[in-house]
Amino acid sequence: MCAALIAIVFAVAHPARSGRSQKSPQQTAGLHVSGRDILEADGNRFVMRGVSHPYAWYRDQNRSFADIKRLGANSVRVVLTAGVAAGEVADVIAECKRNRLICVLEYHDTTGHGDAGGGSSTLDQAAAYWVALRDVLAGQEDYVVVNLGNEPFGNTEARDWTGATKAAIGKLRDAGLRHLVMVDGPNWGQDWSGVMRTNAASVLAADPRRNTVFSVHMYGVYDTAAKVTGYFDAFATAGLPLVVGEFGWKHSDGDVDEDAIIDGAQARGIGYLGWSWSGNGGGVEYLDTALGFDPARLTAWGRRLFDGANGIRATAKEATVYAARP
Repeated sequence: MCAALIAIVFAVAHPARSGRSQKSPQQTAGLHVSGRDILEADGNRFVMRGVSHPYAWYRDQNRSFADIKRLGANSVRVVLTAGVAAGEVADVIAECKRNRLICVLEYHDTTGHGDAGGGSSTLDQAAAYWVALRDVLAGQEDYVVVNLGNEPFGNTEARDWTGATKAAIGKLRDAGLRHLVMVDGPNWGQDWSGVMRTNAASVLAADPRRNTVFSVHMYGVYDTAAKVTGYFDAFATAGLPLVVGEFGWKHSDGDVDEDAIIDGAQARGIGYLGWSWSGNGGGVEYLDTALGFDPARLTAWGRRLFDGANGIRATAKEATVYAARP
């Protein structure tokens, strides 16, 4: 979740794609990017449709994986913190696979670095966390996306995002991690300053595997369809892969245009992951999609995300890697 306030600038619509794309020659295994698309190892395009599960704070809510799948999702973004050790991460991956979900693992301790009173981790520390998990992650490239660090810069140090992101990705690659890496933008994920938008191409080029997807979080900054589609189309025009790694239907910094996000993402083949399944507090309980982790008690936001026009249930396609599994 995020806070920021400025508008954005932007470009031209680009038609949606469908079907198979050609596999990038640099990639030999697992989920990977090719142009604007995320592909599976077999070359089929994969478009994320899911929600974040706050696992690190609610470790007894493992039924959530099955419930999220039952509501139609093909992906789940799983909150991890430094206290979630290798054995638990292995269990989370197994639970995702058991429920035929692509597992987007995100390291949350980086949130708002520079604006968060000095308590948040750097991207270098996030990279060290992932490197320590390499034995757990090895061989899971078909099933796991590594979300490097949640909202890794606030507003104060947003200009440092580019160098820090390149260095952290390099650390992962040097350790032998071949996974698709998802990187969140600065400005509490919302990239209102355009740092990620402007520098995304150079970050992708610096990844030795060219296997990085960019994640924007859309809250109050994205309060009009023009701002949403402008950001989407800037990446489309640049030929770069983008997902909406978090978004809500309203927030403390403004009234989100969730319809423009959902409809625009569907029209352009962009993945989206809503925030969040359940358990929000501190005044943002309205971001729960299910009350009390109960899939039978969807909120208005949950009904929009899962059951609304172009929502998860209507548009999610299960990853083809699961086709051969019982």
